[in-house]
Amino acid sequence: MAEITAALVKELREKTGAGMMDCKKALNETAGDLEAAVDWLRKKGLAAAAKKAGRVAAEGLVAIASAGTKGVAVEVNAETDFVARNDQFQGFAKGVADVALAVGADVDALNAAQFPGAGKTVAETLTGLIATIGENMNLRRAAKLEVSQGVVASYMHSAAAPGLGKIGVLIALESAGDTAKLEALGKQIAMHVAAANPLFLDSASVDKTALERETAVLTEQAKASGKPAEVIEKMVQGRIRKYYEEVCLLDQVFVIDQENKISKVVENAGKDVGAPVKLTGFVRFALGEGIEKEEKDFAAEVAAQLGG
Repeated sequence: MAEITAALVKELREKTGAGMMDCKKALNETAGDLEAAVDWLRKKGLAAAAKKAGRVAAEGLVAIASAGTKGVAVEVNAETDFVARNDQFQGFAKGVADVALAVGADVDALNAAQFPGAGKTVAETLTGLIATIGENMNLRRAAKLEVSQGVVASYMHSAAAPGLGKIGVLIALESAGDTAKLEALGKQIAMHVAAANPLFLDSASVDKTALERETAVLTEQAKASGKPAEVIEKMVQGRIRKYYEEVCLLDQVFVIDQENKISKVVENAGKDVGAPVKLTGFVRFALGEGIEKEEKDFAAEVAAQLGG
């Protein structure tokens, strides 16, 4: 059993918004398993089912690049936001995105590829940049979308420069229709993705483990109502549909018109562009998501340095 520390209770409270004593009880009931404690609180109706991103701690830039039927997103991390505003760092991030358009999204292949105009690989160029700027950096991840015909549209939220910023989105639209109109549609849907943060394209692509976990939680919540089994089953089915509307892009209501689901927006667009349209995929990179930076006591850190 994991030790139930104050820090663990605090983390659970931040994740769920539940009271401190409820959090402590949940951890005791689940032998200190943080994720199991989240589910325990939800089953008791003491925590919201809201998706909560991990604390974002990494700095740097997301870079996107697209060329007709293909597009890429890359994330390059640094220690401080100050470096993210550095022209050399921005040039490197943009250059890596351009390389990814040619060689693909495999990070090892990217690191081994030649960096434009440098006479060095991407990895060697990054090593030189680290030496020049004096701050640790890394090429964290990359993703690529491609269609046989149509467009891969892009959008950058909080742009620091063209194609560079903190949230980059790609949208793949397969269609033989008007390219300019497809680009406009793709950008609007990309803006929706930046705001709504879907986790999956559609219900068929929902992670099985995530769905089973959600179903278990919703079933326990429904059982608490004391209603008959057949009623509980319908309640759960209704709540699963609601879950899909929250996490699946095609089931979400379009943030721009606040009326139609994305699937309907794409279907309707076929008339405007002159051919059927299919949304085949999306990528959303938010800077630093899923990375936690060690929390430091600044006063203690300074005192330690003075004492050293």
